[in-house]
Order: sequence, then C-alpha cells, then structure tokens
Amino acid sequence: MLPRHLEGLGFDEDKDLTSGASERIDCVVIGAGIVGLAAARALALAGREVVVLEAAGAIGTGVSSRNSEVIHAGMYYPAGSLKARLCVAGNRLLRDFAGLHGVPFRMVGKLIVATDAAEEKALAGILERGLANGVDGLRAIPAAEARAMEPALHCTAALFSPATGIIDTHALMLALQGEAEEHGAVIAFRSPVTGGRVGESGVELEVGGAEPSRFLARTVIIAAGLSSCQVGRALGLPEVPADYLCKGNYFTLTGRMPFRRLVYPVPVAAGLGVHYTLDMAGRGRFGPDVEWIEREDYVVDPARCQSFYGAIRRYWPDLPDGALEPAYAGIRPKIQGPGDAARDFLVQGPKEHGVPGVVALYGIESPGLTSCLALGELVRELAA
Repeated sequence: MLPRHLEGLGFDEDKDLTSGASERIDCVVIGAGIVGLAAARALALAGREVVVLEAAGAIGTGVSSRNSEVIHAGMYYPAGSLKARLCVAGNRLLRDFAGLHGVPFRMVGKLIVATDAAEEKALAGILERGLANGVDGLRAIPAAEARAMEPALHCTAALFSPATGIIDTHALMLALQGEAEEHGAVIAFRSPVTGGRVGESGVELEVGGAEPSRFLARTVIIAAGLSSCQVGRALGLPEVPADYLCKGNYFTLTGRMPFRRLVYPVPVAAGLGVHYTLDMAGRGRFGPDVEWIEREDYVVDPARCQSFYGAIRRYWPDLPDGALEPAYAGIRPKIQGPGDAARDFLVQGPKEHGVPGVVALYGIESPGLTSCLALGELVRELAA
C-alpha cells in the first residue's frame, strides 16, 4: 500500500495479483534535487500524474545545495555532446524561467584566464568549442582588456563570457517545486527507494522509510544524484555505469572582494580549476578542488587551503596570507574514475537500456544546474 501521505490521490488499484503491489502510479520521479524537480515540473505540465520520492526530509539537500550556483554558458564541452547541447539551451531556459518566477540571478559574466603560453593554447581550444556550441557572446580578449575589467587580475590572455551568471539555487528549486505542485505533482519526503523490479504491469518499487510500501509505476525517472547508479542497480537495470565520488572543497575569502566578475583558470582534470565565484550577496569564494573519496564526506579540511594559495596566486598574485576560511564541500556524481577521460551526461531511456517505462540519469554533475530545465524537457520526451 501507499504511505499514508500519498493515500487518496486517485491512484488506480492494480488488479494483477501476481505482484505484491496494490497501487498504481502513473509517473514516479526518484529524487527531489534540482534535476528531479525540473523533470517533475515538465511531466506535470504535460498532464502526467507525478509523485516525487525523496529519501531526505527536504528538497535539494545533496548535490543541488553544494555547488558554485553558476549559470554556465557551455564552452567547455565537446560539440554535439549532451552537456554542450543541454547547457546552452538550459542557460536560456533558466534565465527566462528565473525572470518569470522572480528567482534572483545576475549575469555577472566570467573571465577564463591564461597565465602562460601553454594555457593560452588551451584557451584557444575552449573558444573553438564555445563557438561550435553556439555560446552567446563568447570572445577572446587581450590581457590589457581583462586587466581593465578586473585590475587585480594577472593573466597573459583571456576569454570573456557575458552569458555566465549566478543564481539563487534554493529559490530556483522552490519555484520548480511550486510549479510542479500547482500542476498536481506530489512530493513524498523520507521515502527512499530500496529496491524493485520491472514487470509486465509496470515498474514495481519498494519504498522504505517510516511506512515501507510497494507499488507499481507506469513510468519511473531516476534523478537521484549521487544515488542514481545505486538505484539503477537496485531496480535491476542493465548497463548501469560504475560510479565514483569526487569531492570539491570551497573556501570563503575574508576581507575585500578582488573581482566583480567570475574568474576561472584553464580547466584541470576532473574539474574547472580553483575558480573565483560570487554568491548573490556579493561574497567571494574559491573552489572547488578535486578530491577523490570512497564515501560521502562533507567536512572541509582546513589544511587543503595550502594548495589553494598557489593556484589562486597564478591569476591573483596579491592574495593575502591567511585570507581563506573553510566554507563547504560538495560531491560530484562521476561516472568515470581518477585518470579516466571525462564522460558526458548519461541519459538512458527505453531505447538505450531496453527496459520500458524507465528513464535513468547518471553522472549529472556540472553543468547539471544550468541544464536542469533542458534535462526536464528531455526526460518528458523520453518518458512519452
């Protein structure tokens, strides 16, 4: 039976007694992070009956609440990749949605900087990819122009991206939740999916929590962030990728903020380098770094800031000693391990994995925030 908080919502009873489930739900989204909420909204707007199952007691407590809150423009990703296509489309959708729903955001712009000849060559590759991806306004600028924009900056060349900004992620998630619920979606908190199987009548889900339950869903969307691969395996799906945890630590800057725009170095393996971002209150922070871990751990080791100073001083030589304080950490849901080539978003519908009624999203790391609305539209199409 359904948990008490989902009873009375008009779900049909399943008469197939070969299944242990007695209730049928049209569409279940597993995960109430920013991507799960965007998917639930898109499905509800399309007229589907949607229930979101969230293991935690609130929306967006995982990856969605522990990132840089940046609206990315889409210049880092190979042309034609899901990351490129969904980031560029998602950037425009996100700005329109935020403006319409009163979600605070600012298009502050971003400088990607080189500090030597090798990095200048890498900048040229980023520019080429960005232009191929259709990134709005991306252009190369000389070092003098970059320093005129940000006098504290040291660089030998730069790219300027006016289509990069910052957004209040929690306000965005609340707006997505609100619109989904306005169109009939229901969120069940403290409802972890613990197992299930695919049958002739649909996908049978086992849900834990205070009131364990079992029911059938016509369509299941796996958008569980760090747990997506685990959920895919629990449901017995084929071709679930191996998953890895890559921690990123952030440090807050004390004292006067040096830049008005975001400043990024040339990307490094598994991340975009220790970059400078702003929050909506105008406070600066540096991060994330790259730390491969075996289990979830959000404690920031103050000693890690020692490597930050050297990385930051390549583009901000005047960073004072002792100016960095531990802030927070996030974890990237990687589907490639240390030393492996970066992988694209992996979105598998019935055509990809051969299981009817299931859409699985794996490895939704950056630019997942920027891509959330475009991912929601893709999920809606695959779930049709």
